[in-house]
Amino acid sequence: MNLVSTIILITVLLSTILAIVSFWLPQLNPDAEKLSPYECGFDPLGSARLPFSLRFFLIAILFLLFDLEIALLLPLPWGDQLESPTLTLAWAVAVLALLTLGLIYEWIQGGLEWAE
Repeated sequence: MNLVSTIILITVLLSTILAIVSFWLPQLNPDAEKLSPYECGFDPLGSARLPFSLRFFLIAILFLLFDLEIALLLPLPWGDQLESPTLTLAWAVAVLALLTLGLIYEWIQGGLEWAE
C-alpha cells in the first residue's frame, strides 16, 4: 500500500468511527425548552417578525470592514522585498488612514452608540 491509500483508509476509518460514536454518546433528555421552536431568547408566542435595530447591522458591517482590513494588511511584512517598499508602505498607510477617518466619523455621528 502506498502512502495515499493509507491516509485515505485512516481517514475513512476515523470518520466512520466518529460517526458511529456520535450516535451513542448524546443524552436525549428533551424538555419543554429544547422542544420549543425558538431557543434564541425570543418569546415563541409573540410575533415571528421582530424588528432588528439598524445599529446591529452597522456594527456587523463595521466588524466585516475591519476584518477585511486585517486581511488586506496581512501580506504587508512581505512587501519590503518588492522593488519599492515605500510605495507599499504608503498604500498601507493610506488604507489605515481612510479606515481611521471613517471610524472617527461614525464615532462622532453617534453610530457606534448601542443604547440611545
